[in-house]
Amino acid sequence: MKLPAMFKKADPTKQIVIKDSTLREGIDVPCVNFNIHQKLKIAKLLNQAHVPEIEVVAPGKVSKDLKFVRRLKEERLPLRTSGLLFASSPQWRNEVEEAGGLLDRFDLLMPVSPRRKPYDPDAKMDQLLNALSFSLQQWPEVGVGFPHSTQVEFDFLLEISLESVKRGAKRVTAYDTNGMSDPFAVHRFIKRLKSRLRVPLFFHGHNDLGMATANSLAAVYGGADGLDVTVNGLGDRAGNASLEQIALNLYLKGFDTGISLQNLKSLSKAIQRESGVEVSKLAPVVGNYIFHHKSLGHLESPELFEAFNPKLLDLPRVVSKPKG
Repeated sequence: MKLPAMFKKADPTKQIVIKDSTLREGIDVPCVNFNIHQKLKIAKLLNQAHVPEIEVVAPGKVSKDLKFVRRLKEERLPLRTSGLLFASSPQWRNEVEEAGGLLDRFDLLMPVSPRRKPYDPDAKMDQLLNALSFSLQQWPEVGVGFPHSTQVEFDFLLEISLESVKRGAKRVTAYDTNGMSDPFAVHRFIKRLKSRLRVPLFFHGHNDLGMATANSLAAVYGGADGLDVTVNGLGDRAGNASLEQIALNLYLKGFDTGISLQNLKSLSKAIQRESGVEVSKLAPVVGNYIFHHKSLGHLESPELFEAFNPKLLDLPRVVSKPKG
């Protein structure tokens, strides 16, 4: 596929870090509540798929989620564990001390929307930088994350990002929290932000308008170093960018994620089973009908109608012969 000119300057040899948030975002789906045994099973499957980092601690549930992290450490999997802590939480100091000794890294969240506490921009800045300075005295791998990044004026987001990096933040994550953005806006936004940062920049996309995968890909072309994803796109409301769609899209565009494509279908099925959330048979990449051909015009050369070779995912091609 020929890409728009605005996307052609990206470096297709760049390695993109995939952070899977299934165990954090997934439990925000109605009726989904993974127990510790399910979490361990999912973590092992993500490890088998060569996912490098998993987000396992949710803000507001830090102590509860860290019980799982303690159990996960006993498995000695080569997975990097990550978590989220609200910098404005009354318990942030205790949470930082507790999480830092168990997680490989964590991000301090500060919602940049003026409609979320603390409401005053100066208070947001002060609270975040105070928590960041304290955290970095305890643990080296601390980043910052900004919910509502795509919903606010860019100047404040840039200012708080630059101040965080100046104070030692090792990563910045921009959130399209309500899924309102589009690929063109995300590309411009990430390119502009990345040009001013000297630390890895991640993008976290939601799928409320069906744009999470496209927005995440646009973020990579804009210079993002990593992406937040979930298996099957699990997440609150319409979900998040799906691991399977992101991994395959980036592979086809020449980017390196290290993700095992052959594991995507089995991983998707496992998460469907453990979560109880059905995957549409028409779903991109892992849907049951993705390589089923029935139209008469397709039967002579079905590969012409496929976005990728089914062998990449070890999937069969099914061609329905006309009757009679």
